[in-house]
Amino acid sequence: MTAAARRPTPLTLVSGGRAAGREAAIAQALPPNQPAAVILEGLADGNAILADLAEKVSPSPSFPLQLLRIAPGCLCCSGNLVLRVTLNRLLRHPPAHLFISLADATHIEQLRTWLTASPYDALLALQADIVLA
Repeated sequence: MTAAARRPTPLTLVSGGRAAGREAAIAQALPPNQPAAVILEGLADGNAILADLAEKVSPSPSFPLQLLRIAPGCLCCSGNLVLRVTLNRLLRHPPAHLFISLADATHIEQLRTWLTASPYDALLALQADIVLA
């Protein structure tokens, strides 16, 4: 199926709080019984909510949970190339929903603009953000 013929993948940006809080919020928002992917920016803080969940869910090939981690740094500045490569690989076989957890949301508007430009405008459908205090 070509990119033009498929439905855009829903994408939720998650920001604010600590890494554990963002992961817990994503775990709560995961679509039931559907494949999902999570791109986590930054280092793990020892709380493995999503990793534990992925181990429980991923043995079911019908509804896998993919966890991808990108080194800390602004995703729209220093991490742009890494995020682009990660997204391109992931979207070859798109999940039902994609989450991107931001360690630093300083440039979230620039990231949102980048994600709504070509080619991602046809591949992704931005959803309401999840913002933690």
